[in-house]
Amino acid sequence: MLSILVLTPALTARADDPAKKEEWKQLFNGKNLDGWTPKIKGFEYGDNYNDTFRVVDGVIQANYDKYTKFDENYGHLFYKDKFSNYRLRVEYRFTGQQVKGGPGWAQRNSGAMLHCQDPKTMGKDQLFPVSIEAQFLGGLGKGERPTGSMCSPGTNVVMNGKLITTHCINSKSKTYNGDQWVTIEMEVHGSGTIKHIVEGQTVIEYEKPQLDPKDMDGRKLIKDEKNLLLSEGYISLQAESHPVEFRKVEILILDK
Repeated sequence: MLSILVLTPALTARADDPAKKEEWKQLFNGKNLDGWTPKIKGFEYGDNYNDTFRVVDGVIQANYDKYTKFDENYGHLFYKDKFSNYRLRVEYRFTGQQVKGGPGWAQRNSGAMLHCQDPKTMGKDQLFPVSIEAQFLGGLGKGERPTGSMCSPGTNVVMNGKLITTHCINSKSKTYNGDQWVTIEMEVHGSGTIKHIVEGQTVIEYEKPQLDPKDMDGRKLIKDEKNLLLSEGYISLQAESHPVEFRKVEILILDK
């Protein structure tokens, strides 16, 4: 007897591309900074000094057109919720010229800060939140300048079984020159593995993010000397003196 397979709705659903079922949440609504709060060095949490962070034409800008000079006013725009296991996807690009007074290393430099301390616990003059940074770098028109590197303000990580105390570790990404949009994903598994993925390519991987007892800001957050691991925290976008735009910020919550 000839049997005919009839696809039921349930079977049809299983045949769909799994990626279509991923429930990405938009952290930026494209209209305003609802859900986001700035913390800028030298100012209290919530003080958006010189309108540094703003929404223009559907993108979040870190903009310095109201500055006469940059005086270590490093800024971080914090999302309201903490996260532990997730994939964070950000589309960014650098524009314009660095503001007067910005350090050379901060030219075309920004980032997404992961596992951040509660911004309300930051000191008024604290430069950076204790966190793990997925560094965003733009090319300078000559030489190599990879993006998606890892920096560790107040923290350390483990790579290949070894504790890494160097502040920044370069990724293996290519260089992105000009004002082009770049897509980066950060896959975070609590206190386990973290990957930075630039334009679909994994460019660096590490694990066991932890507080640095030798760092002044990191040490303040230690509650148990025997357990320095960070398993969750806030997310922030960085402003370091060069104009930068973010047109997508979205998150996919993972089981673990």
